[in-house]
Amino acid sequence: MRTGKRIARQQIGRMLQLARRTMKEDAESAMSYAALARRISMSSRVPIPRFYRRQYCKACKRFFLPGVNSRVRLRQRREPHVVVTCGHCGKHMRFPTRLRRKKDVRSKD
Repeated sequence: MRTGKRIARQQIGRMLQLARRTMKEDAESAMSYAALARRISMSSRVPIPRFYRRQYCKACKRFFLPGVNSRVRLRQRREPHVVVTCGHCGKHMRFPTRLRRKKDVRSKD
């Protein structure tokens, strides 16, 4: 792995941790940390880890912390899933809780 991408990953992690820590005290600085992490990710072409990626609103691109500026609910209909509602724009995002099974791809000889 290139050192530039490794440094970018470290910076992204550091910025998102700062955003999580400062969200309750100063929401504007937390949003700027999260936006900076997103810009670093795009410019260096390094994906944001899944844990943090799920804490961005897909519609307004704002960073949210559950219970502070978003609402998290568990739903059981169809398949169990988590519904996260953005407190800023009201967009609903659904994340499955069960892992999908891979189909067995064996040849029938």
